[in-house]
Amino acid sequence: MSDKKHDESVAEDPSKIEQIYEDQIHSHDAVFGEITGEGWLGTAALMMKTQIGLGVLSIPVAFDTLGLVPGVIILCAIAAITTWSDYVIGVFKLRHRDVYGIGDAGGLMFGNAGRYLFGFAFCLYWVFVAGSGMLSISISLNAVSTHGACTAIFVAVAAIVGFLLSSIQTLARISWVAWVGLFCILTSIFIVTVAVGVQDRPSAAPQTGVWVSDYKIVASPSFSDAIAAVSSIVFAYAGTPAFFSIVSEMREPRHYTRSLIICQTVVTSVYLAIGCVVYYYCGSYVASPALGSAGPTMKKISYGFALPGLIASTMLVIHLPAKYIFIRMLQGSRHLTANTVVHWVGWLGCTLGITVVAYIIASAIPVFNNLVSLIGALLGTMMSFQPMGCMWLYDHWSQGKIDKSPRWILMVCWSIFVVVSGTFLMVAGTYGSVVSIINSYNESGGSAAWSCADNSNST
Repeated sequence: MSDKKHDESVAEDPSKIEQIYEDQIHSHDAVFGEITGEGWLGTAALMMKTQIGLGVLSIPVAFDTLGLVPGVIILCAIAAITTWSDYVIGVFKLRHRDVYGIGDAGGLMFGNAGRYLFGFAFCLYWVFVAGSGMLSISISLNAVSTHGACTAIFVAVAAIVGFLLSSIQTLARISWVAWVGLFCILTSIFIVTVAVGVQDRPSAAPQTGVWVSDYKIVASPSFSDAIAAVSSIVFAYAGTPAFFSIVSEMREPRHYTRSLIICQTVVTSVYLAIGCVVYYYCGSYVASPALGSAGPTMKKISYGFALPGLIASTMLVIHLPAKYIFIRMLQGSRHLTANTVVHWVGWLGCTLGITVVAYIIASAIPVFNNLVSLIGALLGTMMSFQPMGCMWLYDHWSQGKIDKSPRWILMVCWSIFVVVSGTFLMVAGTYGSVVSIINSYNESGGSAAWSCADNSNST
């Protein structure tokens, strides 16, 4: 009898039906069934680990190119734009529950062409970042072991470890790796930051005579150098496209904004701290990545602490495109969530395929760092700026037909600005990266594929 009364009360109150429906959605993963995640705090860790990775280590060098004051201003501006972009992702997901990744959002806005374009760009971008992650792990292993083995072996080890960890199926189950990685990468960054402050001079500076840091308040770079530096700062915030996948697997998506605020506050604070302090003390003698700025001993210590963080970053950037492809392959099939042979072969095939392609890219392509900068400028910017401006316009454009309020007009102008500025950075950053690749070839002729040479000496 009590069950009947409950059913009748639910039928009379539509809000209760909606609440039950939302509770079912929030506790169910569209990919792998029941969500057992730890909620918004674990989500914040995943977000921070997606953001704080390879990009932070190039910020002091970007400040050297731009100057301290322009560097800080540009970093804060990019932080503001990407924070808004990240916020729009959470709102868009709550409005459109069937959207899992940025490809789905592209399909909703632009049809199949948008779905395939954004989906392909998403996968290609993260595959190249995964290759960069494998390379950074090999640099770390070389630094810690004093080139204890052939670099090609270290890259292969990075690929194997990345494949094994990324094959853990849900983000909730790998959030503990994100916590460990986040702690380790932050520790390594702060070790270097403190070390350059207490040492007499950076390791690359002249070791005799009086030395004073030659940091610049305002620099005068060429256009190509300046825009390449700006692109490297954009790359430091280019975890944005991954946030679709992260919010889709939250137990409570309505807490997404809380996680986002924590993430962006910590990330921006860390970026400003390491960028300003390391560049102030090192000047033009700052290393890239920045972990090599404080001398051989501190280099070993900082890379030793950073290694788990670099592994966690590589794990995440293999997992995300693999899951996107997996969903596209088995969507609408019982094998998507059922514990079947097809399910496991499909899932492991996706993670292995992404790993192998990323490994080949990391090992075989000459001037790899510049090429990754090119992909970051071409694809990272495109997925962190333009789609989010379009998403806001898609959801709110019809409101202007009813009431063109000042707020609506302001937000339309802002959304258009985000799209236009992102397009400019994409085109100009690509140009700057191409110039850097050409200059690198002219100076050194590129690097050998599957080389055994110590790749930590240049950092």
